[in-house]
Amino acid sequence: MRAILAQAESEFAVSDLPVSAVLPDILAALNTASQILLAAPTGAGKSTWLPLQLLEHVALPGRIIMLEPRRLAARNVAQRLAEQLNQQPGETVGYRMRGETCVSGNTRLEVVTEGILTRMLQQDPMLDGVSLVILDEFHERSLQADVALALLLDVQQGLREDLKILLMSATLDNARLAAMLPDAPLIISEGRSYPVERRYASLNQSVRFDEAVAREVAQLLREESGSLLLFLPGVAEIERVKHALESRVAKDVDLAPLYGALPLAAQRRAILPAPAGRRKVVLATNIAETSLTIEGIRLVVDSALERSALFDARSGVTRLQTQRISQASMTQRAGRAGRLSPGICLHLIPQEQASRAAAQSEAEILHSDLSSLWLDLLQWGCTQPEQLQWLDLPPAKHLRAAQQQLTQLGALADKGQLNAQGRRMAQLGSDPRLAAILLAAGEDADAVASAALLVAILEDPPRSGSADLRDALHRPQPHWQRRAQQWQKRLKVSCGRVDEDRFAVLLAAGFGDRLARRRDQSGRYQLANGLGAKLDEQDGLTRNEWLIAPALLQGSAAPDARMLLALPVDIDALCRQHPALIEQRMEVEWDDEKGTLRAFRREQIGALILKTQPLARPEPEVLHAAMLRWISEKGLSVLGWTPEAEQLRLRLHCAVEWLPEENWPAMDDAALLDSLEQWLLPQMSAVRDLKSLQSVNLVSALLHLLTWSQRQRLDTVLPTHYTVPTGSRLPIRYHADKPPALAVRIQEMFGEAINPAVAEGRVPLVLELLSPAQRPLQITRDLAAFWRGAYLDVQKEMKGRYPKHPWPDDPANALPTRRTKKYSPQG
Repeated sequence: MRAILAQAESEFAVSDLPVSAVLPDILAALNTASQILLAAPTGAGKSTWLPLQLLEHVALPGRIIMLEPRRLAARNVAQRLAEQLNQQPGETVGYRMRGETCVSGNTRLEVVTEGILTRMLQQDPMLDGVSLVILDEFHERSLQADVALALLLDVQQGLREDLKILLMSATLDNARLAAMLPDAPLIISEGRSYPVERRYASLNQSVRFDEAVAREVAQLLREESGSLLLFLPGVAEIERVKHALESRVAKDVDLAPLYGALPLAAQRRAILPAPAGRRKVVLATNIAETSLTIEGIRLVVDSALERSALFDARSGVTRLQTQRISQASMTQRAGRAGRLSPGICLHLIPQEQASRAAAQSEAEILHSDLSSLWLDLLQWGCTQPEQLQWLDLPPAKHLRAAQQQLTQLGALADKGQLNAQGRRMAQLGSDPRLAAILLAAGEDADAVASAALLVAILEDPPRSGSADLRDALHRPQPHWQRRAQQWQKRLKVSCGRVDEDRFAVLLAAGFGDRLARRRDQSGRYQLANGLGAKLDEQDGLTRNEWLIAPALLQGSAAPDARMLLALPVDIDALCRQHPALIEQRMEVEWDDEKGTLRAFRREQIGALILKTQPLARPEPEVLHAAMLRWISEKGLSVLGWTPEAEQLRLRLHCAVEWLPEENWPAMDDAALLDSLEQWLLPQMSAVRDLKSLQSVNLVSALLHLLTWSQRQRLDTVLPTHYTVPTGSRLPIRYHADKPPALAVRIQEMFGEAINPAVAEGRVPLVLELLSPAQRPLQITRDLAAFWRGAYLDVQKEMKGRYPKHPWPDDPANALPTRRTKKYSPQG
């Protein structure tokens, strides 16, 4: 090994790479620290040189695992590392990714991606034989990198104190990482010395985006030498700009797209240097920002845009959003121009806007579907995410959506733990929906073959063409067939034949909520989850009343999601094969003509109604459950809210804000609708119709949400009434968005020196001081200041208007009175 590494050093000289200057610091840190932070700019050699040097470090006798967030980068990094050893990947250096493994018994450095590290940890939490785990390009904050770090830190604390973790990136969020890992030394490597001139330009808004970008690229190519890397937000933009450039660039310029879904050969063409005497323009997504060496690049044009996938926890659908990149990403992109010689980066954004961009990219964990993460955590034995260390805690609403989805897929027991089905899904290491499809096949060889092909296609769906899933299923590409064979091998069931009659029932096992029924002839459908979805009106699939749509994409403006892939369904056959899809439900709805609630028993799949039967007098528990669903749909306004109930709700709303140390229940509409069974149902024993429903005592109902001690404290610190100096007990009015108020005759406040307050003195009451005739005189939250100041003017006016009422010169120390009629000393 030492001889091989020495040869690699001689071919790739240490002095050529900036990271070599800090190698002694890194090695020293590995001797003393469990976690190390390395900040090294693009081109420093942290990904393609440093790992080889770490292989011979005496403190690292075992294997090294390096996590790369992108598949293309992982393969490319492994190839570069192996080439320095005059080897092929799979010898000293290997890689693992979804559907592709290239390692051997001699492999000491494994480059892994796409959840592979998480599965390795799940299968062997000790990571036996591994000395170091490197998380490369950590600034990208991929979901898998965040999960891997949380699990690795857990392993370090409980199982492997000797395991080392090295976080590497060009733009680490040093402050937050240092706060999370206070004992981790931060090592900073300088970048290459080649300067990059950063220019800024505004695109012509009167010209189409692709045309405007093509003009800027062509102009820069005419003015400067060298090959060019163009960053664009997505594949569609790459194709359009490529077409616009074809007529604008010289004949010696080759145009090479680069994105993750390209075949490997096309990716290699984009990465390799241009042939002698030629130049190239690489049109890439943000896949080319990091860890990917693209030969010969001197010029960079940065659209300053990226396509980001945002998961909607409410709908369960992901939408793509085109957005400005962060300043860290702009720096990364500019750095690609200075790897070989002085370069130029043209950012297609005004400099003022660039300076206002976010400093760092937002972590994927904050806007992703977390069903796979939740499955991983439950398999790990973690039922509370707070038990692990996170830079960003997974959002609660996304975790709730994940738990709901796993429940629908049959993966969770009653208390939210993994059941037998869930454990098998977790062991497969696939997306939970796809794992459910594979497990639904059972041990039937034909069903397994059909499920494996379905999953292979859904893992890597066709990027364009027909939305009809049958086209892909009937003409599978070789890479789908290879992947399907791998799944059959994993399931230990082979020799089956693909049976298209099984596709619908298998898909329903993972995507039952995406069954769709046609709404009209324009291609609009309703999904079982209640959302809308749409096909192009001319699409042949619109002839089918029922579809199942496993691939959806929510547009930024359109109300309906777009069906990317769909399969026609014989709904009667599906219901016979999969009766668990059908739910028997009792529903109620308001009959405007009769002014009453009507009850129905319905057979339905989610929101899609198959059959309806009216009910004359349903059982109370059935009726009440249906009423709660009706209230959830219609909103809280259908209940009989009295002023007392409204005030109790407002007091609790204020308690949440003013007394946060107490765990008060939330009082917003969403929270109350989510907890109807807890607070409303106990008061519904006598409810049979809408009239009796609206007569429910909502004060008593809401009090079900409070413990006895909370009720006592609420009445003490946020009372309903205030006793003024005369002894009158007057109501306090609470509000959601302004301080509480007390309307009181001014004479009843004589003798009160300071302004009354609630919430343990934290919130002064707004005093609406009234005349003897109950007309407004003054509004104040500082009674003492009022007595000293504005009262003098009030006194003068009131003495003339109400001469027989007392108007003392020192009201703060005068006797209060309730008298509102003519006053005399005798009575």
